[in-house]
Amino acid sequence: MSFFDNVFREMDSLQPILGEDPVFLAALEHVSRLAPIERPCLVIGERGSGKELIAARLHYLSRRWGGPLVKVNCAALTESLLDTELFGHEAGAFTGATKRHVGRFERAHGGTIILDEIATASPVVQEKLLRVVEYGEIERVGGSEVIEVDTRVIGVTNENLRELAKTNKFRADLLDRLAFDVIAVPPLRQRSDDILLLAEQFALEMTKRLGRSVFPGFSRHAAEQLLRHSWPGNIRELRNAVERSIYLSEDDETPLAHITLDPFDGIWSETDRDTPTPALEVATPEPDTTIDFKTQVANFEIKLLEQALRQNANNQTEAAKALDLNYHQFRRLLEKHGLLPSK
Repeated sequence: MSFFDNVFREMDSLQPILGEDPVFLAALEHVSRLAPIERPCLVIGERGSGKELIAARLHYLSRRWGGPLVKVNCAALTESLLDTELFGHEAGAFTGATKRHVGRFERAHGGTIILDEIATASPVVQEKLLRVVEYGEIERVGGSEVIEVDTRVIGVTNENLRELAKTNKFRADLLDRLAFDVIAVPPLRQRSDDILLLAEQFALEMTKRLGRSVFPGFSRHAAEQLLRHSWPGNIRELRNAVERSIYLSEDDETPLAHITLDPFDGIWSETDRDTPTPALEVATPEPDTTIDFKTQVANFEIKLLEQALRQNANNQTEAAKALDLNYHQFRRLLEKHGLLPSK
């Protein structure tokens, strides 16, 4: 496989960045202007807002796009492991170090390193980061050789680094060097124009994954649910809510009626989490009061369809609009209930 094949394969593996809200487009324009300026920078934003995708975009829009893109989650490693993972170690540096280990900064030479959750890095690691950002030099753990690296550093965090620096929880001098510029990724609640756009994309992907032929769209109620919710988990929460609602829906012919926003809803509350769940008392209906749920729903759908047709002089396009359906959804329902006029 050629060099370009490797690069393009890595680029294709990235999730697409979707959005047309002016607030989000302004952030993407900021990224495009900053990407060619090969200086350290920060990407900040709430959890689930797509910070890692924005950081990767900075790399692929820069002159380093053909170089390595190396990512490190600083929160996933202890101080000692993060130290050796970033800067490498020599054989014999510590118990179990039987051979030399090349760190992420060396592997990112000529490219970009993304330091996710950089606010969690320890003071010791921060001091070493200061040196590599300022001088482009590292030393492997247990070694004395100074190694020069040409690596662009992008820090990613959802923490307020300025406030952490004021309380000495993050080095102010490191912050000064990283913050040549800062990309602020807007939360989803500020991107109202993108909510339904993203939801539709996630729904189509989930529909395909489930092997269903078509996604029938969102009902008015479901769309209102999506637009009213504050999305504290941002895009990740939106994806989960849409995909969960699609797979829980057994009807793939009519618009999705409801979004299951909270998977914990009804399972427990803060007050009764440790309280045993009482046994359910199930009442058995009398034989003459049994309700055929599917029949009742079908009858209701037929009444709505017939009423919409009557009120719109049998114009199917206008009747579909009256029910907040598109023409093809309306036709499928007519066919489902045998209401299509005979030819």
